[in-house]
Amino acid sequence: MSHVPTAKLEPPSQPSFDEEEEKSDGVDEENIWVPLQTASSEGNLSLVSSLLHQGADPNEPPKGWYGKTALQAAAVNGHLSVVKKLLDAGANVDAPGGNNGGRTALTLASGAGHQNIVNELLASGADVRIPAHRYMGRTCLQAASEGGHIAIVKRLLRAGAEINAPPAHTLGMTAVQAAAWGGHLEVLNFLLKEGALVNTPLMRYRGVTSLQAAALRNHLQVLERLLEVGAEVNAEGSYYHGYTALCAAAEGGHLEIVERLLKAGADMQLTSGNKHWTPIQAANFRGHEEVVEVLKKAGALDAGKQ
Repeated sequence: MSHVPTAKLEPPSQPSFDEEEEKSDGVDEENIWVPLQTASSEGNLSLVSSLLHQGADPNEPPKGWYGKTALQAAAVNGHLSVVKKLLDAGANVDAPGGNNGGRTALTLASGAGHQNIVNELLASGADVRIPAHRYMGRTCLQAASEGGHIAIVKRLLRAGAEINAPPAHTLGMTAVQAAAWGGHLEVLNFLLKEGALVNTPLMRYRGVTSLQAAALRNHLQVLERLLEVGAEVNAEGSYYHGYTALCAAAEGGHLEIVERLLKAGADMQLTSGNKHWTPIQAANFRGHEEVVEVLKKAGALDAGKQ
């Protein structure tokens, strides 16, 4: 069966080591979904029921990097009746997902904003405290925060989700960082009110602070709020593909945010990540002339010195 596309909540860029899927005997495992997984992804309840009656395993493990169990496939696509059918058939509510993200059904439903499915999974004993998978993972709360689903965020916290759970080792985000990345001010404010930390240590590979996330993604209101509550303006970026907040805004060409960060005391001479670029070097490389001029006027060194 061919892999039916499903909603994906991962950040858009991927490191090179996972771009080429592993092959087994010349076959691309990413495109091998068992019939029950495909039917569940499509929301085909009658076929799901028939396959289960014929003995299909509701806990067939995911194949390939982005594979999903039948329950995960139904959950991420919002098929409540199929989710119920699979749970009744003994589907493991907390089974991990494929190698990229390893997201449980609850995490996938939370990130996609399917509150009715979140409620059903919680009623079936889904664990809200499962840690984020090492590569590109999210806890259920981090996923809901990234998606901006405030009602689900509140529901998960009531159910005992850990508000300051650590991020994934690679491409990970805390709940606050995820809310900032998505530009979700309401979620951010709620998390702060509930005790979420703003300044948390970064993971080495492609991590972001909340302020860096807002700067990189051009979310000015979120950035203002983070500055109000003491976000570190000059926090170092992660070593691999990391940015200071100012460097992130400069490389993105986000002029208003560059100006706001300068006003807040951002250091123009700090370098970022394994490229060791200053903000003006990043802006110059991307051709953001207005940002280059603003940084020059503020006293940054010549953009040509890279």
